[in-house]
Amino acid sequence: MAEHPNAALLRKGYEAFANGDMETIDTLFADDIVWHVGGNSMLSGDYKGKEEVIGMFGRLFQETGGTFKIEIHDVLANDKHSVCINTISGERNGARFETKGVDVFHPTPDGKVKEYWGLVEDQAVMDAAFAE
Repeated sequence: MAEHPNAALLRKGYEAFANGDMETIDTLFADDIVWHVGGNSMLSGDYKGKEEVIGMFGRLFQETGGTFKIEIHDVLANDKHSVCINTISGERNGARFETKGVDVFHPTPDGKVKEYWGLVEDQAVMDAAFAE
């Protein structure tokens, strides 16, 4: 059975992210994308539009010295939502962090990411890793 197109969209996006390929990421996002980052840290909040989201990615790479990684465990998708089950890890200020996560995406009918919600197993780990 062929993979759902929205699962393929996610896999392409995660590969581009892992390679720092923001040009490809830009083609996968709707212009008015909204990216929700939970918790209570320097990265928490809602990012609106491609420029803000891609800017936040840049800050994430900068803060972690490029060590931020997402290991995909599974991708599930239908016409309305796509989900990536993963492990997030990296290092910031000499301290290593790791937690399981679930990323939920809302795609547009034309195959762009319109909205994102990131959920992690241990929010305190992420809040501590990205404390100001």
